[in-house]
Amino acid sequence: MTGQIPFFVPKRTIAASEVAGIAGLLFVTKDFLISAGAALETARRGELSYMDNHKYLEALRQTNAGACLVSPRFSASVPKETYSFVTPQPYLIYSRILALLYPGAAIPGSLFETVGISPNATIHASAIIDCGVTIDPGAVIGPRAKIGERTYIGSNVVIGPDVTIGSHSSVGAGAIIAHATVGNHVIVHPGVSIGQDGFGFVPDKGGHIKILQVGGVIIEDCVEIGANTAIDRGSTRNTFIGEGTKLDNLVQVAHNVTIGRHCLIAAQVGIAGSATLGSFVAIGGQTGIAPHLTIGDGAQIAGASGVTRDVPAGERWAGFPARPSRRFFRQYKAMEMLAAGDRETNDR
Repeated sequence: MTGQIPFFVPKRTIAASEVAGIAGLLFVTKDFLISAGAALETARRGELSYMDNHKYLEALRQTNAGACLVSPRFSASVPKETYSFVTPQPYLIYSRILALLYPGAAIPGSLFETVGISPNATIHASAIIDCGVTIDPGAVIGPRAKIGERTYIGSNVVIGPDVTIGSHSSVGAGAIIAHATVGNHVIVHPGVSIGQDGFGFVPDKGGHIKILQVGGVIIEDCVEIGANTAIDRGSTRNTFIGEGTKLDNLVQVAHNVTIGRHCLIAAQVGIAGSATLGSFVAIGGQTGIAPHLTIGDGAQIAGASGVTRDVPAGERWAGFPARPSRRFFRQYKAMEMLAAGDRETNDR
């Protein structure tokens, strides 16, 4: 595509020797400046790329990148014209370099590229706004809400009564936060809904009686919540998201759910009411977790799984109903073999 607008412009250059230091390398054979990060296919001289996946081996061989962070198993495939930084963790080092080149890209800021409080925001007189806060036009801050220093509130965000948002956080355009306490360094992407009614009803002769949801939501420090994710408030206790956990777009977290520290939850996951996830849990996209289950620390659930019973700590599960991954793949292979046998019988 020609004439593409560079939405992210590097704020500095970085010397090859500095890259080597970050990668834990003792020296470089030549020093030069790196001006940007780029994909293998599009990188040019003076730009840095990375490679740690065999699917991109051909792209590595043909890259025009000035330099490339590469794992040892692929280092022999780096073109002669491309300087190679050989490291066991190229993706991690690349992410650290990008943070230096594009410091403003880590946390979403004002869509108007301004600082301070817009006169077109609506802020209740009893709200407490700390120093350095940026609030874009159309935002609504309710009674007794507290916004910590250097936090950004986007356009058309609604912050409900008594909500607390910590310092150095970011709330993207159109998000709604109610009945919640949000920590420091939290990123809430556009369209997120936090603290709304949980889905609770009791069957009655005349229909379904709504169970009042009188709990809240607690979100600890350094959590990131993807666009259009919904986190319901608890019924009688708080829904809880632990420190460092990252939720992708379009995740549903139901009432009373507890999610531990540093979990990774991919898009379109649904976690039903009162489920408990330990710390460092990873859940693949489109997985459903039934109510009142416990997923142990460090467990991993494959995408598109349906979890119907507790998962022990450290185990890998897959399928529907979810079961240990090795068992799932053995059973899947056996079914394929049976199906192949049936086809051979029918073809005779």
